[in-house]
Amino acid sequence: MSLSKIEDDLTSELGISALQAKTYLLVTCGGMMTPDEIASRLGVPASEALDSAESLVELGAFIDMPGARFEAMHPRFTAVNMLRRVCERHGRPFGRNKVVDAVGAALEEPYDSARTK
Repeated sequence: MSLSKIEDDLTSELGISALQAKTYLLVTCGGMMTPDEIASRLGVPASEALDSAESLVELGAFIDMPGARFEAMHPRFTAVNMLRRVCERHGRPFGRNKVVDAVGAALEEPYDSARTK
């Protein structure tokens, strides 16, 4: 599954913004980063990178680490966390979502690889 397909799935299934999806994929596949590193790699202002990363903490995707750094949670857990919060926000029953499960599975190898360099 391509990263652009995963980005599309994240925005359509979880209702997050394109910047949130890009931020999520960057940190998940690249490892812990500061807002400045995220901003530099995505070509956005640092304030937007910070807002995006902080919103992903609220969605259960990132861990806010000391020193203004952000780390992604394991993608299988993250996919379920974000889906659960989306369902709660929209008053929908929480249940299995094959697209979201596939995103978590597809990101597992890049996540592990970025943390065992």
